[in-house]
Amino acid sequence: MAFPLKGIKVLDMSRVLAGPFAGRMLCDLGADVVKLEPPEGDITRMWGRKVAGISGYYHQQNAGKRNISVDLRSPLGAQLVKALVEQADVLIENFRPDVMGRLGLDYPTLERINPRLIMLSISGFGKNNADSRRAAYAPVIHAETGLVHRQAFISNAFPAEMALSIADTNASLHGLVALLAALFARVSSGHGEHIDLAMVDATVVTNDGMHVALDGGKQLVTNEVHETAAGLLMLAGEFRFIWSQLSKVFGLSDGLTGEPALEEKISARRAASKYFFTVTCRDRKGVIEALDKMNIAWGDVRPASDISKLASVQARKTITQIDDRDGGTRPTTQSPYHFLHYEARVQGGAPHLGEHNSVVLSDWLGWDEQRISEYQPILVS
Repeated sequence: MAFPLKGIKVLDMSRVLAGPFAGRMLCDLGADVVKLEPPEGDITRMWGRKVAGISGYYHQQNAGKRNISVDLRSPLGAQLVKALVEQADVLIENFRPDVMGRLGLDYPTLERINPRLIMLSISGFGKNNADSRRAAYAPVIHAETGLVHRQAFISNAFPAEMALSIADTNASLHGLVALLAALFARVSSGHGEHIDLAMVDATVVTNDGMHVALDGGKQLVTNEVHETAAGLLMLAGEFRFIWSQLSKVFGLSDGLTGEPALEEKISARRAASKYFFTVTCRDRKGVIEALDKMNIAWGDVRPASDISKLASVQARKTITQIDDRDGGTRPTTQSPYHFLHYEARVQGGAPHLGEHNSVVLSDWLGWDEQRISEYQPILVS
């Protein structure tokens, strides 16, 4: 089967997560993704367990890409980027909004070189506003967009950072959607596009509880972890729904009479629910049968290290083994895209810094060794 993006050339100048994850997905879809890093490398090369000098974090977000390392502080570095842009279909960057301009690599400049170029610029707060130059990492966006406050409100705990870089991955995936839309539009229009994507926008639009704040409401639908004879289970549906099902299907009662206070009713019903799931159901089989009978979705609260035990993960090969660059293999996440007529998969191990300097300049630009040697002062390997 063919890869849907075979033949598409992507220059990935991004760092950490929001940009690199989009680049990794494009690579899984068959694009030739060349990651351009500064001499000091992407900071994520320092994060996680290292195998053959490649860290776990960098390995996950950059698997399958090729790599060149260029010193952009040199005018020669900007010249090299422009030469690569002339051949590229897509450029991804996640600097602060003014950085590419200061490097002489803003979109108007690059568009003149390659009118078909599609450029994705991911930043924390977008361009041309009072927040544009603020440093923005996922935790900052989580705090500014209400996610940290929402989590604290739901859990009745002191505000704390989320356990997932939601702002980065949301921006990355929305950026991916925009890139693919622009690539499709280019077929008929013939021209490229510049996508100004802000992490704050992507986070706000994908917050399913934003309507509560916008409408001036207070009620949030919350799901909870319940103690059961099957262990800790996440049950889908707020407690009022679960109690309704327990009452209707199993005739569970809170045992109260008269006109009890709301707090007393809630306490009694929670106690009755806990007794049902921990004692009445007796074992895991009983708990699961009861939940299925009530049509309540459930999930084991498991550490990520146990993810391979999930039947669907095993069947779909969500975790796969790829070249560890040291004569063996290493696990990583597989492409989530399952097509009928096309293929998508991780293309190989993550690259070393500057590993493909010469081969990329030869493949993309057709340069011979002598021409490449002229740029050796700004190339790092």
